[in-house]
Amino acid sequence: MANRSVNLIPFSHGNNDISEIVLNVMIFVPLGIYAGILFKRWIFGNNLFFFFLTSLIVEGLQFILRVGAFDITDTITNTVGGLIGLLIFKAIEKVLKNRVRAQKFINIIAATGTVLMILFLLLLKTNNLWIKYQ
Repeated sequence: MANRSVNLIPFSHGNNDISEIVLNVMIFVPLGIYAGILFKRWIFGNNLFFFFLTSLIVEGLQFILRVGAFDITDTITNTVGGLIGLLIFKAIEKVLKNRVRAQKFINIIAATGTVLMILFLLLLKTNNLWIKYQ
């Protein structure tokens, strides 16, 4: 990307596709889940600031490294994704009625997802899927 751009007005682009917003939310959900596991003593405000700061750093790096644009909409949607992930972990913790069981459940889901993702990428790279990688 040759030009750097900054958008400080949230949701102002006419090209804000709902799929881009959903993907920006989804990309930060795992961070929220892991923050719930790792930072159990943090209050809501600390988690909110952590998600916002992490998103701000990612957006800033995109601008500095010229691999994307700095967009406040992305920062907002990423932060919302982190909060959703945190709420998912809290819900799992409440359903299982035990923090350790919730962590083990998340570990099993994460390990399974990692194995499936590696398998998918391997099949994609070796052109053994209906999708072709270039």
